[in-house]
Amino acid sequence: MDTTTTLLVIAAVVAAGLLAVAVGLLVRLVRARRTLRRAGLPTGPRWVFWGAVAYLLLPTDALPDPVYLDDIGVLLLALRSLRAARPLPLPRGTTEP
Repeated sequence: MDTTTTLLVIAAVVAAGLLAVAVGLLVRLVRARRTLRRAGLPTGPRWVFWGAVAYLLLPTDALPDPVYLDDIGVLLLALRSLRAARPLPLPRGTTEP
């Protein structure tokens, strides 16, 4: 194998690894949102969740798509915002179930 082929293979393996990380984070984001909704906790603004999903899927990015670092960053920020959710305050005069 010549140098160019070796570099292309390495780049393809790195891109595939980064894509796997991005898809794994997307799955975690969807699961976290689903768990929060089931528990009755707020999931934050909808645009955070859907914006992160759209950013991952849309072909226009801040960085070219073989480099998924920007996608991973957006997904991590959305996951962090979902995990920072706090229970809604109870209305006055009510007790916890």
